[in-house]
Amino acid sequence: MTAQIIDGKQVAADMRAEFREEVAKLRKKGIVPGLAVILVGEDPASISYVTSKERDCEDTGIYSDDNRLPTDTTQKELIALIEEKNNDPKINGILVQLPLPKHLNEAEVLLAIDPAKDVDGFHPVNTGKMMIGEKAFLPCTPHGVIQLLIRNNVTIEGADVVIIGRSNLVGKPLANMLIQKNTNANATVTVCHTRTKKLASHTKRADIIVAAVGRANTVTADMVKDGAVVIDVGVNRVEDATKKRGYRLVGDVDFEAIKEKASLITPVPGGVGPMTRTMLLYNTIESAKIAAGLSS
Repeated sequence: MTAQIIDGKQVAADMRAEFREEVAKLRKKGIVPGLAVILVGEDPASISYVTSKERDCEDTGIYSDDNRLPTDTTQKELIALIEEKNNDPKINGILVQLPLPKHLNEAEVLLAIDPAKDVDGFHPVNTGKMMIGEKAFLPCTPHGVIQLLIRNNVTIEGADVVIIGRSNLVGKPLANMLIQKNTNANATVTVCHTRTKKLASHTKRADIIVAAVGRANTVTADMVKDGAVVIDVGVNRVEDATKKRGYRLVGDVDFEAIKEKASLITPVPGGVGPMTRTMLLYNTIESAKIAAGLSS
C-alpha cells in the first residue's frame, strides 16, 4: 500500500476560491470583512508569515489593515493600538503575530483583543466556549486539520484518534474539537506527549494519528498500523548539505517509510501549514457576517 498524499495547498486553494465568491457577495451588500494584522519587531519568519497573510487577504477580497511596529514598542502602546482596532467598525478580526519581543507580556496582549474579533481563537472566552460546545472562533491550525480530514472523506465519527502533543495551540484544542457531539465529530481521542510511556502501544491502534510535538521522527513506520491516516503538524529543520540553505524542513513523522503503510498522509511542507492561514480567513469572514447580523 502506498498512501494518498493529502495536498494541503490544493485544499487551501479550493477553500480560498469559495471565500472569494462569498466575499464578493458580501461586498455587494456593502459588507467588507476586515483583518488587522499587528507585527512587532523584525523577526524574518514573522515578517514572511504576515506578508503571506496580507496576500491571502488581497486574493480573497478581505480588507487588510497592516500595522508594523518597532521592536521597542511598549506594552502600553501595543494595548492602545489593539483597543483602537477593537473599536474600529471596519475591522472584524485582529491578529497579533507571535512570538512578541521578550519585554512584552503576551498573555496580557491576547486578553486585550475583543473576543468578537479574536480570529486566532486564542482568547479564553473563545477557548471556554469551544470547550463547552458553543459556537466560537476555533484555533486555525486544529480547525485546518479537521478540514483536511473532512475534505479528504476521512471518517471521524467513531474513529480512534491519537494526538501526540498537548500544546494550547494544537493538541488540546484539537482533542476537544474531535470529541464534540454537537459537530458530529464523535471521535475517541487519546492525547499523548513526550512523557508518554510506550507511545507505540497507543499509535498502533489508531485509525488517525496527528503528530504535533515538534520533534523529527517521533513517529516511525513500526508505530503505525496498515491503512491509518497520518496528519503531520510538526515543522523541524534538519541539516542537509545538499540544500543551498544547509537544511531542509521535515515533520514529526518518518514520511518516506510511513507512506508505504498509511492510507493517507500529509507532507511537510505543503500539508497542514497552508490550512492555518486559510482558516484565519474563514474566521474573519464569519466575524464580518456576525457583525452584520448574517450569522448567529
